[in-house]
Amino acid sequence: MLNIYSVPVAAYCAKLRIVMRYKSISFTELSPPGGYGSDEYRAIVPSGNLPAMTHNGFMLSDSEAIAEYLDEEFTETPMLPETVRLRAKARELSRSHDTRLEPAVRSIYPQVNYSTRNIDAIGAGGIIISKHLSSLALLLSQNPLDTNRLWICDCGFVVTFAWIKAFEQTLDLQINWPEIVEDYNKRLLGFKVVEEELASYLPAMNSYLEKAKP
Repeated sequence: MLNIYSVPVAAYCAKLRIVMRYKSISFTELSPPGGYGSDEYRAIVPSGNLPAMTHNGFMLSDSEAIAEYLDEEFTETPMLPETVRLRAKARELSRSHDTRLEPAVRSIYPQVNYSTRNIDAIGAGGIIISKHLSSLALLLSQNPLDTNRLWICDCGFVVTFAWIKAFEQTLDLQINWPEIVEDYNKRLLGFKVVEEELASYLPAMNSYLEKAKP
């Protein structure tokens, strides 16, 4: 039995669900018992992180680690390339998301609340996010991966791009989108599993953004 611990608004949980949708993996989604970071949950997942997985008695946390495990465990519809060098390039793209772009976007979350919003912090955040999108554009210009496929390294960008677009609308976040990154986002949105996940994820995002209103 494959169980995934998650909460509706968590971006990395949505990323993992895209992977499982694309690979047609059946799973049961569970809320962390006692709540995120609770002692009860940490008794199951010591890090307390989300998402986390239990699979026939095996526990694993971190979305990237889980995604790679599932790709090796459920071999139909592989989501990592076949060669060592292509897998390395895929992981390079994943790390650029997980260690650069997503943390920059996450830094905007505290500014959503209208009553405590810091306009200067939003402006500074937009500059940093735009810088990371510029770096991503350079990576994409040299991307050797088959663009007709969805890879693990693509899945995090789907949700992060959606958050950036939402912040542009609700917080007047100023972003410079390189054309190649815009095209990348449009290509990802063309996958049916991405469309399905975003359709189920956006209500949680919109609920979170309610506090952006005066």
